[in-house]
Amino acid sequence: MRGQPAFVLHRRDPAPIPVLIAVPHAGRTYPSDLLARMRNPAMASVRLEDRLIDLVAEQVALETGADLLVARAPRAMIDLNRATDDMDWDMVMGGAPSGERGSFARFAAGRRSRSGLGLVPRRLPGMGELWRQRLTPTELGARIDEVHQPYHRELETSMERLRDRWGTALLIDLHSMPPLGPKTGVGRAVDFVIGDRFGASCDGGLVQSALAHFSANRWLASHNRPYAGGYVLDRHGAPARGLHAMQVEVCRQAYLEETMHEPGPGLEGVVTVLVGLVRLLADEVSLRGGGRALAAE
Repeated sequence: MRGQPAFVLHRRDPAPIPVLIAVPHAGRTYPSDLLARMRNPAMASVRLEDRLIDLVAEQVALETGADLLVARAPRAMIDLNRATDDMDWDMVMGGAPSGERGSFARFAAGRRSRSGLGLVPRRLPGMGELWRQRLTPTELGARIDEVHQPYHRELETSMERLRDRWGTALLIDLHSMPPLGPKTGVGRAVDFVIGDRFGASCDGGLVQSALAHFSANRWLASHNRPYAGGYVLDRHGAPARGLHAMQVEVCRQAYLEETMHEPGPGLEGVVTVLVGLVRLLADEVSLRGGGRALAAE
């Protein structure tokens, strides 16, 4: 990262609410050597990013007091929502380490990397291969050791800190998605998708409250379709231990301008509905934790 932070944590101490917002895919700090290795950096980088969703997250955290963890390292470098074995090993000189290729073939995660969007993205629809050359094992290892592992350690520590204070904690893993279809007419596409790994990563009552909130504010939302969440939820969602995690996908058309490159007139409305969501869920989470922090104060 050439001296730039791979991620940034913003938090208040003590935490005023038991919520952490994480943004793993909006990083825009591109080292020059990374750009030089990309076949079409201007187009590929924008398509890989959850474009400017960190601006939304920053405003929501500012207004609610939620902790905020934002990746600065770009998804093109390493995808923080993938397991470290979810890799297309043909991208790496020498192939998979001993024992990795068998596990790579067994798990569903391998299907994502074979489609081009593994731990290090390889290709995009309509663009083909993203890179001019393969990675060395040393380069891949450095990205894991210096970006991926520290990010997830910080995420784990932050969630445990909130749980220790409040009795339970909620992670909102914030992403953005391309439009899923037309926005007008019968059957118009949803604006938000809530993912909870089909009930494994978050209490169902919190998810239902989130869906009801969007509906009450006249936004369309779906549950787990087509995005149920990924590695972040698998690793950090543990409802039995008081650690709840949901993924929130926001349609880029809702907060960006027409080309979906810059902020648009809808950004304020998206921030407003997400601020309401965080406040609602914070109240519910604190009740599940027995109001521990409020009682202590």
